[in-house]
Amino acid sequence: MSAFKGWRKVAPFARLARFPLAFGNYSYVVTRGLCSTTAQLDSSRSSTVMSSRNVSFNGVATHTIRKGVTFYANDSVVNPVAAGPPDQPRPLLLLLPWLGSKPHALAKYCEIYLKTGFDVLAVETEVGRFLWPRWGLEYGGQLLELLESERFAQRPLLVHAFSIGGYTFAQILIHIARDPQRYQGLTSRIKGQIYDSLVVGSLERMAIGVSRNLFPRWGPVVKHVSLLYFYMFKRQTVDYFNMGIDAFKKTPVPAPALFFYCNNDALCDPEALEEMLEQWDKLGISVTSKKWVESIHAGHLRAHPQEYMSILKNFLYSLNMVPLKAKL
Repeated sequence: MSAFKGWRKVAPFARLARFPLAFGNYSYVVTRGLCSTTAQLDSSRSSTVMSSRNVSFNGVATHTIRKGVTFYANDSVVNPVAAGPPDQPRPLLLLLPWLGSKPHALAKYCEIYLKTGFDVLAVETEVGRFLWPRWGLEYGGQLLELLESERFAQRPLLVHAFSIGGYTFAQILIHIARDPQRYQGLTSRIKGQIYDSLVVGSLERMAIGVSRNLFPRWGPVVKHVSLLYFYMFKRQTVDYFNMGIDAFKKTPVPAPALFFYCNNDALCDPEALEEMLEQWDKLGISVTSKKWVESIHAGHLRAHPQEYMSILKNFLYSLNMVPLKAKL
């Protein structure tokens, strides 16, 4: 079976039809994972708890905007922006976690930003929006509307995306690329972008990501079923993936970028990622990257805590979004 090198446009796997797999049950799983894209963005204030589990932050108010979208308002610190008037809006982190992320794992990243004065908008990626990208694209449009709503419209933005979270941000980029004039104000508010363990290289790597994160016991079977699904529904999946890849490669967001990745990540082709980084450099984007020989997909902070934090701290300082005295 051929693999697709780099961030090139993908094509269907002609040989996948030979797999005698029962697609019906898997279709049922996918359907159950879907979330209506017509749900209202209603906001409600809750206790200072992440998700419904026992992870809390002192001095932080939690607002559930909709299923999978949570806003953490930092009430405990003054404006942290190093350069700017005291009344400048508090910076906002758009946090896009990996598929199947656990609250306690995500809390570690929230805490890093909350204690330096950021507010955090955490947006989860549901597998249904990945497996049926048209809904993911609609969701990206809804997130754009949210970022331009009164609550967030004036906020300096920092993006931190993990793994499939980069896919969600790519859906946002598609909308921006279609109407750059309309979203010029938003792109100018994005001061930095951080990508940790992006899924890069081929459809097969995407399928591996789904299988490992959602059904680890059935990894090989789910991988082949996913590939068969992509083949059978190319127009509804692969063609949309290509739009996201193009939007990401030709990103309309010129803000400085930081990438964390490793050589032993089955979900990321390091050569393909480095090819894309070179393209960004040619676009005039300031790119910083850290590659480890061995690490953990979406777990570089756990595997290399001191090095990860040092690189992240220096990057944030370079953006002038946190004061130099801030302790990360």
